[in-house]
Amino acid sequence: MSEYALEMLGVTKTFSKVTALDNVDLRVKKGEIHALIGENGAGKSTLMKVLSGVYKPDAGTVKINGETVNVKNPRDAIDKGVAIIYQELSLVPELDAIKNVMLGQEKNKCQIISSKEENEFAGKYLDYVSRGTLASYKIPVKKLSVAQQQMVDIAKALSYNSQIIVMDEPTDSLTNTEIDTLFEIVRKLKEDGITVIYISHRLEELFELCDRVTVLRDGKYITDANIADIDKDWLISKMIGRDLKDTFPPRHRMAEDEVALEVEGLTGERFQNISFQLKKGEILGLGGLVGAGRTEVLRAIFGADKKKSGTVKVFGEEANINHPCKALKYGFGFATEDRKTQGLFLNQDIRDNIAAAALNRVSKGGFVNSGKEKKMVEKYFGDLKVVAPDMNKVCKFLSGGNQQKVVLAKWLASECKILFLDEPTRGIDVGAKYEIYLLMDKLVQEGVSIVMISSEMPELMGMADRILVMHEGTLTGELHVQEFSEENVMKLASGEKLA
Repeated sequence: MSEYALEMLGVTKTFSKVTALDNVDLRVKKGEIHALIGENGAGKSTLMKVLSGVYKPDAGTVKINGETVNVKNPRDAIDKGVAIIYQELSLVPELDAIKNVMLGQEKNKCQIISSKEENEFAGKYLDYVSRGTLASYKIPVKKLSVAQQQMVDIAKALSYNSQIIVMDEPTDSLTNTEIDTLFEIVRKLKEDGITVIYISHRLEELFELCDRVTVLRDGKYITDANIADIDKDWLISKMIGRDLKDTFPPRHRMAEDEVALEVEGLTGERFQNISFQLKKGEILGLGGLVGAGRTEVLRAIFGADKKKSGTVKVFGEEANINHPCKALKYGFGFATEDRKTQGLFLNQDIRDNIAAAALNRVSKGGFVNSGKEKKMVEKYFGDLKVVAPDMNKVCKFLSGGNQQKVVLAKWLASECKILFLDEPTRGIDVGAKYEIYLLMDKLVQEGVSIVMISSEMPELMGMADRILVMHEGTLTGELHVQEFSEENVMKLASGEKLA
């Protein structure tokens, strides 16, 4: 018997003239938690789509438990014991947990499964992953938290008797407590002999959870190693092909005295009496736990949500912003947390997306000057180093890091003076993060003012000039650079006052 649950050997996959995978190897031992990492566009997703039968490789061999297999389609992969839990969970929102687990369990069209059989069959898998944290298996999963929905998706994978489970960025939208719970589930899967392939951009998670790691770069296999034998710097150097000496750019900028944005007594549905100033050329961090109301404050300022009371001044002028279109006229930009549903037109190309917020710059009398538009888009496409064959590439086919670059390019093209960034590097690899940090630093040096929400404490302290912290809809404190510490941020985020 082979020691490997999975071997993918010499896998090559080409799309048109682009080689997505070039002779890639992946060997995963039975019952281990194996990290698969690489920058956005390294080939991780393509390799897993070959494993799941979504793509047919141009060359290479796939072995499961030492036996060469031909995975014809996703259903065939499931039958061979392989399940993939994607970042966008594969659940039917209107159905309850039991029904979601039962999807695909029918062996033929005439088979009728009783409610008792459903409850018994699905219940044992839901019990396995939830351990009583799911109060009911009978409510629509859309009413569950992201973490609870994830449990249902894992239970669904187990119900197919999967022996290899792939988790793609599973902690992306989870709180620290929820991450701890997920890790407990993953460790239990390992104890029971199930092999887990774990994809994440959060390198600290790999050192806490995983046994081994395989690194891809530019569609090629680079190396693999035991987690116990390596450190974070070594891993980063293998991912990006060079040493990354600094995590964040040096803080050499100086904010001006001019106030770009002044908010006074702002109150909305989930926040109360918010007051602060944002200076020209400053990065203002907005910290707090999930649900503290950070995003809601920015949405209200931007006119995306209604506010109950309060005033907003832009460069000293009171601004009545009750719609995002008005926010654009006042020079605002807003890169939202969910780039896929709120930041991009996924089914449109890069050119259309970058131009979307800046059509006033390239149109007259309602008609777009295509020459001017092309020139404008080419500038930001190049400045942000978007990795794509050309501007006609449809955005849904870009990696997460390149999608985020297109979102930022859109707002830069609009020539905004105040930029809101909500979790700007979520789901982005370490190399692309640094490029975005450099861009932020360049923008503030040019006089743009930035408010950045981040749940990553090092990012918040590494990039912000000041940090405001929220707790349950209220501002609990302000920190200057000399006061930055994880302890201080967490105290304020928990509603405590600093001594």
